[in-house]
Amino acid sequence: MRLAAERIDWRVHGHRLLDDVSLAVAPGETFGLVGPNGSGKTTLLRVLAGLRKPRTGRVLVNDASMYAMRQRDIARTIAFVEQQAETLDRIVVREAVALGRTPFLSALQPWSEQDDAIVDQALDNVGMAHLADRLWHTLSGGERQRVHIARALAQQPRILLLDEPTNHLDIRHQLSILSLVRQLSVTVVIALHDLNQAMECDRIGVMDGGRLVDVGSPSQVLTAERLHHTFGVHVDFLEDPHDQRRIMRFRNAL
Repeated sequence: MRLAAERIDWRVHGHRLLDDVSLAVAPGETFGLVGPNGSGKTTLLRVLAGLRKPRTGRVLVNDASMYAMRQRDIARTIAFVEQQAETLDRIVVREAVALGRTPFLSALQPWSEQDDAIVDQALDNVGMAHLADRLWHTLSGGERQRVHIARALAQQPRILLLDEPTNHLDIRHQLSILSLVRQLSVTVVIALHDLNQAMECDRIGVMDGGRLVDVGSPSQVLTAERLHHTFGVHVDFLEDPHDQRRIMRFRNAL
């Protein structure tokens, strides 16, 4: 499913957080968002998820305006994994993941064995099936992040938005989650802090000061000039001896 933003502008108390941002993500594409802290990545994802309506511009889902869609239909189409999403409710892991099925339930379509199977699969995909009966508040930060991703998977979205999903995860689970995301047959927009991880995306957009300043393949965008100008670092490009992929080693530009 295609996702696009056209000339998005978002301000808070007169401060412009997004400035004339336009992008188009093709069906099935994994699009990475990178940029310094405060560059607008999270704000853009929240606009794309339908959680914020921009001052000007619009979001299109398969060329139709998101603002003409019912919230229930948006929730059936788009899943969003935020950096921080907490709850004070005393719920167990399975119940947290089951919330992903909410947009599909109604008086005429109550919970079914199929919903159970979808939740089970989502838990298994993120390696949390063995903790299905654990209380939410007893989980570590990394475990909670994996539950958030499982909840999104339980929505069976056609578009998946992730805001730095590998935060709080150890390296094994970082690699596992990113591998899972790449295997999904959905459109993905993922904000990443680790630029080497961003190299695995189909395309990358660079945010800086609320603007989308560059878009293209990782090799086109993550150049020495761009990294110095936007991130203030020098970079050495190395080659992985196992698969010949490009790896970046960073040095302080100061």
